[in-house]
Amino acid sequence: METTSANTPGEAPLPAPAEEAGALLSSTRLTPALATNSTASQLRRRSTDNEIILIVDDSPENLSVLGDVLQGAGYRVKVANAGRTALHLAAQLPRPSLILLDIMMPGMDGHEVFRQLRGDIVTRDIPVIFLTAIDADEVEEQAFSAGIADYIIKPIKPVVVLARVRSQLLVRQARHWLQDQNHALEAEITRRMRENELIQAVSIRALAHLAETRDNETGNHIQRTQAYVRLLATRLAKHPRFASILDNKYIEMLARSAPLHDIGKVGIPDYILLKPGKLTPGEWEIMKTHTLLGSEAITLAERDIDTSVDFLAQAKEIVRWHHERWDGTGYPDGLAGDAIPLPARIMALADVFDALISRRVYKQAIPFAEVRIIISEERGRQFDPDITDAFLDGCEEFEAIALQYGIES
Repeated sequence: METTSANTPGEAPLPAPAEEAGALLSSTRLTPALATNSTASQLRRRSTDNEIILIVDDSPENLSVLGDVLQGAGYRVKVANAGRTALHLAAQLPRPSLILLDIMMPGMDGHEVFRQLRGDIVTRDIPVIFLTAIDADEVEEQAFSAGIADYIIKPIKPVVVLARVRSQLLVRQARHWLQDQNHALEAEITRRMRENELIQAVSIRALAHLAETRDNETGNHIQRTQAYVRLLATRLAKHPRFASILDNKYIEMLARSAPLHDIGKVGIPDYILLKPGKLTPGEWEIMKTHTLLGSEAITLAERDIDTSVDFLAQAKEIVRWHHERWDGTGYPDGLAGDAIPLPARIMALADVFDALISRRVYKQAIPFAEVRIIISEERGRQFDPDITDAFLDGCEEFEAIALQYGIES
């Protein structure tokens, strides 16, 4: 019969060898010899370190001796005389801090008990010390290779047992302390990274709005294009051509970079930027320099920090090349096809879509249905064909974003 019980002093004697049982021994149950033992007294633990130790042995005598030794040092003790009972007690709350496990037991031996302890997520981190009368190097090597914490040869020497137990519990406490410190450090790093990301996002938005204040026709253009870029990149992430590039981190950096696409407009003269009508050819050439002004500003920022930042690299690609065309007739560098960086190709479609559906002093807003036709006709000319397809397949979602942020219709 298998039982588990908590015992008060003098109650429930240790189980007989033929009976599977487990028990929690009282820490006041001491033999006269051990109560006066000076060595045990010196090694007595503080009450604040009153951890539970599970002893597993099929011999009642060994359970009694070890129980007295450990209780005399101030530990709480659970005992089990069979493997199945040991597994049950090890998983019960409060769980033991350490297990002393006999190797040679009938039925389930110590090796099997240890294997099952390690196979259970609840008990796998409890350190185990093997107890055995077998003094053979190969057995000891096998035990340590399996992952036990220590190995004690019978007959039991109280001083050795207490020293080994104390050492393993100190190692366990140190390991837990390190785990706690690592968790605290990870939490602090996460907090600071979030704080840095927030500062970065706010700074980007502030710079983008600075450019926006110089161009009073853009309205919510920044918010809309950022949302278009995120959605378009997310849809493209499923495409075989882009799947290896557009992971979650890349998409997030891309969306964060998008608001800076027109930052170079702060360098365009007011008489051109704010002109209430179409630009002359000469004025248009000056307007086109906003791509170079913006990328040069980011290049200077990179020099100031003297390091490479993926986010700034993406932002610079968007700023400089979002007016390039797939057929090579765009500006400022006349790049064509895949020579145009992917962030710029995605931004190009998002920017044009928003410009077409928005009202300007020199034009009316174009209805969604007509815009779809225009973008479809520019597939392979102005826009990357696959990016165009991703947009057209989900155009209703892009139109919903436009309505959400209020287009200037």
